[in-house]
Amino acid sequence: MEGVPDILHGKILIVDDQEINVDLLTRILGGAGYVAVTSTMDPSAVCELHLENRYDLILLDLQMPGMDGFQVLEGLKQIEQDGYLPVLVITAQPGYKLHALQAGAKDFISKPFEIPEVLARVHNMLEVRLLHKAASNNARKLESLALNDPLTGLANRRLLAERLSMILAHAQRNKSAMAMVYLDLDGFKQINDTLGHSAGDTLLKLVAGRLAATVREEDTVARMGGDEFVIALWNVSDTDDAAKVTSKVVEAVSQPYSIEGHTVIITTSAGVAIYPAHGRDADTLIKNADLALYDAKHSGKNAYRISRYPDLLGVAGIPHDPLACDATLPNDSAKL
Repeated sequence: MEGVPDILHGKILIVDDQEINVDLLTRILGGAGYVAVTSTMDPSAVCELHLENRYDLILLDLQMPGMDGFQVLEGLKQIEQDGYLPVLVITAQPGYKLHALQAGAKDFISKPFEIPEVLARVHNMLEVRLLHKAASNNARKLESLALNDPLTGLANRRLLAERLSMILAHAQRNKSAMAMVYLDLDGFKQINDTLGHSAGDTLLKLVAGRLAATVREEDTVARMGGDEFVIALWNVSDTDDAAKVTSKVVEAVSQPYSIEGHTVIITTSAGVAIYPAHGRDADTLIKNADLALYDAKHSGKNAYRISRYPDLLGVAGIPHDPLACDATLPNDSAKL
């Protein structure tokens, strides 16, 4: 349940073409402690004002010249896509009340105003609206937690699986290629042991930022857990294309970091698997990319390797020489 202070801070817009009514409602609400009350006598401005301010409650007169309250309601429906209109209509015509409710308004106030009725209906409407907003915010937070890594904000395994399903379907439909890059940090445990887990978490977030900045917006960067990451490249033209992107990723990660007053140098090793040469499903591609990562680790780290394992079902893939695309970047700096 929302507390009284939250309700009193709810954003309220009064819409009436009669200045005397605007002044009266403003005094009534101000006297009751509401601190975010604004008004307009121009009904055509309501939708734009709501877009800018997202009011928690709109007190809307139904009978106004030029544009009546029912037309305003129709405009607000285009803004409130979830179908909840935070509108309390004001009318002296009893026959308009049912029509207004059918048009989407949530409640009504009769003219002439009775102060207890105004305050009761405003309080109830704001309470419902704030509870509705809180529920929506909680739902978005839960959805974000379900699909994103809480530390880095990157996609988690579940979201990666959903994205891979779409990427692979697109590649199959268009007879194109996509690439899976599996990587982890070289010597990350030493960072935790030397500088502590807080510094390690900071490093992971900084690495995540660099990974996301290096690839295209349509690509997906996910954290698999610990210091392991996966990048799904939506569309690659050939093996060299995937190798070029992976090389940039490895180089970007190896640049120095400033963490808690320390200059931290860390590198990454990566393995690359390409659809359809190294697999036609997500599990096979991830497995072969992981095996290529293992090869990169054993080649001296700060390196990437293209998978040496073709699709076991013998699907024709992208012609390539695995050794020709292997690469090791210079690693002159000592790691912590």
